Amino acid sequence: MIVYLKKTLLEYFSSVDVTANYAEFLSVSILLIGVILVGFIIDKIARAILLKGFNIIASKSKTDWDDLLIENKVFYAVAHLAPVLFIFYSIPGIFDHHEAIVDYSQRLGEAIIIVASIIIIFRFLNTLKTIVGRLEAFKDKPIASYFQLAKIVIGIILGILILSVLANKSIMYFFGAFGAMTAVLLLVFRDTILGFIASIQLSANDMIRVGDWVQMTKYGADGDVIDINLTTVKVKNWDATVSTVPTYSFISDSFKNWRGMQETGSRRISRSIFINQHSVKFLDKDLVEKFKGIHILSDYIKEKQEELEQYNSERGVKEGQVSNGRRMTNLGTFRIYLLNYLRNHPKINQDLTVLVRQLDPTENGIPIQVYGFCTDIEWAKYEAVQADIFDHIIAVINQFDLEIFQSPTGGDFRSLKA
Repeated sequence: MIVYLKKTLLEYFSSVDVTANYAEFLSVSILLIGVILVGFIIDKIARAILLKGFNIIASKSKTDWDDLLIENKVFYAVAHLAPVLFIFYSIPGIFDHHEAIVDYSQRLGEAIIIVASIIIIFRFLNTLKTIVGRLEAFKDKPIASYFQLAKIVIGIILGILILSVLANKSIMYFFGAFGAMTAVLLLVFRDTILGFIASIQLSANDMIRVGDWVQMTKYGADGDVIDINLTTVKVKNWDATVSTVPTYSFISDSFKNWRGMQETGSRRISRSIFINQHSVKFLDKDLVEKFKGIHILSDYIKEKQEELEQYNSERGVKEGQVSNGRRMTNLGTFRIYLLNYLRNHPKINQDLTVLVRQLDPTENGIPIQVYGFCTDIEWAKYEAVQADIFDHIIAVINQFDLEIFQSPTGGDFRSLKA
């Protein structure tokens, strides 16, 4: 068809008394412009037919994968192939007597077709990534890393193919040159290679998943993992900022993953209150009777009192000297009170470790550590439970004749001066 049109145009321009070269130029120009315009029309028609047809199919389909193909504009990219192929096959007819032009245009057309194919493949991979990501088995896996790697490999292979077509050389020639540049490529793609290795290790060892709460002080990351790809892991921090951490850093550096807390449904409470050591003393009869009136201490006081009386009696310990034998202290009794208080608290998980212990004394006093697991892992509720526990501890401690250590303030110094 193109050859026939060109022949007709040449006959026409020859009949109006123009030179052969000028007639050739006019014929080629008109045909080239015409082919390009027809290509645009074909592009519009192809897009209209493909998109409308697949929209009708997708609306009647029960699955959503076809909707994702439309959303990712896969058919839009496929439609672009129609005008490219039309122009590609029309060029030889326009430049039938110019082999060099035909050769170059054919190679350029093949390169454009490969580029269009790359776009189609990449958009299809984006669709496939979304479909796979919705599967229950892959929801928390770093599948983005594998699809990114697939794009890189496909892009490199088809990129070499484009160079081969444009340079009119064997593809093996470029693969040979590619091998010689391996050292440079390793340097350029260092982060990508390390990220791919890290992604495999993170997935194989189940170290992090999308949705995990991770804490990585080095990079200022403390929040939920929202994305894992080939080179970076995105963490949405609790202040609504987003930290980007190199994927390989989760292999080379230490980090904390709070997934275990989320899976057990309990969040640890581990906080100390410092007691002024000068306020620690043995219990006298009045304090013993006072503590018997505290319901969570009454059984302990009775049992402990009987145990100590029997111990001291068997060894003939005289009661007049408090330093002889074994006796209860206000600090020890306070620890038992806190332990019983935690064991009766509705928000403390009794299936996990619950203890109140005395740590090594410091210049700030004697640390009494409260250790347990709150059944509310939501941050605000957890903090509220923890605050309620220590509010109670601070308020009740005076009943045990104990003092909380606190560094002197300006008001203390002013009172002392007065």
